Amino acid sequence: MTNSILTAAGWPRRWVQWVVLGVVLGVGLLVRLDAPEIGLMEARNFVAAREMHAGGSWLLPTMNGELRLAKPPLPTWLVAAVMHLTGSTTDLGLLRLPSALGAGLLVLFCWALARRLTPPADEGRTAWLAALVLASSLLLLTAGRDGNGWDIYCYSFMLGALAAAVRGLQAPGRGWGWFALGGVLIGLSILSKGPVAPYGMLLPFLLAYALRGERAALRRQWPGLLLMIGVGLALGGSWPLYVLSQHQSEASQVAQVESSSWANRHVQPFWFYVSFPVFMGFWALAALAALVWPYAAPRVRPYAPYALVLAWVAATLLLLSLVPEKKERYLLPVLPPLALLAAGLLRHWLSPAAAPGHPADRWVPRAWAALVLLLTLAVPVAMPLVGLRSFAVATGRYWLVTGLCVVIATLVLQLWRGGRVARAAAVGSLGLTLLASGLLMPAYPEWQRRRDDPGLRPLARVVAERSALREGPVYRLGDMHIKWIWTAGRAVPLWEPARQPEVLERLPLLVYAPARGAAPFPAGWGRRLRITTIDSFDVSHQFADGRWYVTEIRRD
Repeated sequence: MTNSILTAAGWPRRWVQWVVLGVVLGVGLLVRLDAPEIGLMEARNFVAAREMHAGGSWLLPTMNGELRLAKPPLPTWLVAAVMHLTGSTTDLGLLRLPSALGAGLLVLFCWALARRLTPPADEGRTAWLAALVLASSLLLLTAGRDGNGWDIYCYSFMLGALAAAVRGLQAPGRGWGWFALGGVLIGLSILSKGPVAPYGMLLPFLLAYALRGERAALRRQWPGLLLMIGVGLALGGSWPLYVLSQHQSEASQVAQVESSSWANRHVQPFWFYVSFPVFMGFWALAALAALVWPYAAPRVRPYAPYALVLAWVAATLLLLSLVPEKKERYLLPVLPPLALLAAGLLRHWLSPAAAPGHPADRWVPRAWAALVLLLTLAVPVAMPLVGLRSFAVATGRYWLVTGLCVVIATLVLQLWRGGRVARAAAVGSLGLTLLASGLLMPAYPEWQRRRDDPGLRPLARVVAERSALREGPVYRLGDMHIKWIWTAGRAVPLWEPARQPEVLERLPLLVYAPARGAAPFPAGWGRRLRITTIDSFDVSHQFADGRWYVTEIRRD
């Protein structure tokens, strides 16, 4: 049985590698995908997709009935396609599926690229480790479980383009097919989030490859690279050009706003991304050690092109840091090269022929394994202290988590006592990641609601109880949060009563208003129309944040 699972060298066979990676991705990205409440960017994407599904234009997306040109449409197309295939416009688990699949695709492209960059004699072992590290990294799991697909898809397709480009650069001939495929993937990346991935991933990789890679291949294959760039620009530029031809003024205005936002919104200091290894999750210590050139270079070099990958990481961080607008999720393009560096160092630590030649070869794996063991033992103690009902000692979840923690801790201790400390740390890291993704993260919505005021009346309940809000004419007075529009289940157009009296021809109608009764309407309407507040909803998790009202208008 062992021979069918492991090779003579003790590594998992190819089918076992696929199974392990599939389990990590499946548990990490798919278990209780519907659990978290909808986020801001998710709501924007899902509202636009819902309007496509309801018969709106796929080439000129709308959000709450208004043109939505700020983001390229591919992630919205994918969500709308799920709505068409399943018939559901409300199941968050289904609507987040494209993002989860995009994260899985990112891992597979990383695996493919790493196989081309690592030595053939390694037989793909470091590449598989890199895919496993990436699949269980903190930022990938959080991004992949979020229906905001713009970041995950633009970098997923771009990493696939890099894998295809490297195949073309390494081809004995011209490699036209690989470069053409790379161009298509670049185009899909641009259709996902414009020039973000060409700047954040393609440019730093090409800079690193020109500095530390095979420059002769770049010179030899320049026609293929030109083809790739041309195909990518043609495909990626097709939608912006179409929008420009249909709505030139709106498109120009959006382009100005989006370009200026890089310098004016979410501005952070240059060193904001200095904590980037933390986003590797349980692999952070290995990733940090892999960045220390004097220590890591001789250990990683037999398994991965250390200088090239480190230059890729450094160029990515530099280019991201030069942009004033910074967010933590923008670090996504750093993960693949960082995962490859960590995998190269882990490959050295796992090698039976690697005798410790430096004190760090002992204390870094031991510190990593000790941290994993400590966290594993702390989980059953911390769960009751959190104060969530689903984590209480009397629940089945608590005892299931406790039992799994005992199993993980036992494996870590046995491997450690057997002298395989790095393997103990890696196995424990994977076990904790699966535990957190499969059993702990689904309780996150309960954590979000732990401080809710009792007796709240959310908009979802109001919409569910009043069919007229789903079927009849409905308007809004003033700006409604996009999450409310999503919860309303339909587009809610803005109504300015003083300027749009023709809307009264559709009476009776319902209005979402920030004040009750006739107060928000022009003076005198209350005398000739029946204006009645029939319901209300709380705008957040606390009463103090205010309420909005549902007002019915009928002829008197």
